[in-house]
Amino acid sequence: MKLDPPQAIIAATAVHEMNPRTRILLHAPIVPTLLKMAWPNLLVMLAQASTGLIETWWVSHLGADALTGMAVVFPGFMMMQMLSAGAMGGGISSAIARALGARRHHDAEALVMHAAGLNIAIGLFGAAIFLIWGRPLYHAMGVEGGALEAAMAYSNVVFGGSVLVWLMNALASIIRGTGNMLVPSLAVCIGVVLLIPLSPLLIFGWGPIPALGIAGGGWAVVITTAIVTAVLGGYILAGLSVVRFKLARPRWDLTADILRVGAIAAVVSLQTSLTVLLTTALVGAAAGGDAVAGFGTGVRLEYLMVPLAFGFGGPLVALVGTNIGAGQEARALRVALIGGAMVFVLTESVGLAAAIWPAAWLGLFGTDPQMIETGSAYLRIVGPAYGFFGLGLSLYFASQGAGKMIWPLMAGVLRLIISIGGGWLALRLTGSLTWLFVALAVALVVYGTIIATAVASGVWFKPARSAKVI
Repeated sequence: MKLDPPQAIIAATAVHEMNPRTRILLHAPIVPTLLKMAWPNLLVMLAQASTGLIETWWVSHLGADALTGMAVVFPGFMMMQMLSAGAMGGGISSAIARALGARRHHDAEALVMHAAGLNIAIGLFGAAIFLIWGRPLYHAMGVEGGALEAAMAYSNVVFGGSVLVWLMNALASIIRGTGNMLVPSLAVCIGVVLLIPLSPLLIFGWGPIPALGIAGGGWAVVITTAIVTAVLGGYILAGLSVVRFKLARPRWDLTADILRVGAIAAVVSLQTSLTVLLTTALVGAAAGGDAVAGFGTGVRLEYLMVPLAFGFGGPLVALVGTNIGAGQEARALRVALIGGAMVFVLTESVGLAAAIWPAAWLGLFGTDPQMIETGSAYLRIVGPAYGFFGLGLSLYFASQGAGKMIWPLMAGVLRLIISIGGGWLALRLTGSLTWLFVALAVALVVYGTIIATAVASGVWFKPARSAKVI
């Protein structure tokens, strides 16, 4: 449709005044833009995931009790990471992206203060849960004696400082919501580089620095997280981000804009962690602590799929949210489907490699025969389903950008039911961990298929405005 001269002038002026980063999200070719945004985010997610691997490798030198203790703490701490970065962080990025796409820059800047305050409050509440009820929780997961004491020593440190994780991920999500993936990536990489020498230094000691054992690994995580938080906060306070920190009166509409995505996404993330926690308890009840160590080491690779998916998920939130804010629904849907296909290929490749060579992964963390046997059985059965997990996760992030989270929530509920209900029934009928792992694999396939089918059908949009993929 041809615009009248005054309308054409207004439109041209609006495009000219738009931030160049926002204009790229709305108009640049999809695949090159997605890849350009994804690589630094993918790098930082791999770097962030490697912190857990670094910690596990060093802690494994302390013995089986320490490795088992870390195995039961890790799902809860990873849950904090997922909630703060992938859930509430996605809500923060989505709200800022949609505000920038709709040219509501004042609201986007007001969201900075709301996002930081909200994540701090939730982080303090979450930390209190594990600090108060950690011991009975870990005992219920099948550990006792030295392994339980090791779990508590590590848990009290990492959860004591976990509010820093929430603040760090709030700041990173604010920056990612503007389409800038590079700065958060560089900041987290700095933290990982510092963690590599700091972790063994505090675990084993050197010179005047005492050996803190497994607790030292926790202190290394807390210290490096504090450093990354300071870097990201300084970047925003210095006015280098598209959105800046400004004091603003509390507004429920802005808080609700974050929560309507972040709260549902948090439930989905809790479902993921609860699935692993309950499955770990099933494994411990059926086969004991050594099997828990094997399953926990194997499932770390499944958790690695989360940062791999988030490598593309962060850009998907920004791209989908900005385009939906600007009314470009067809482009938003196409971005989501292309990103989902990319993540499926990436995560399926990792899963197949793990299924073929499980010992290559498990051997990094120990040589106990039962640990290797249990972990290998898990990877051979569940590894080939990792692609569907990655597909579902990537479209979960895209759904955050769209502000439509019902289908990821429903798919997560079904995954939990199949994993825990089906797994418990399989153990009850057969007594074999093999059939428990089959239930976990089926649950991942169902999870990814449901979300992909729903998004591709256009459920994000009202029937009258259904977008046709071009």
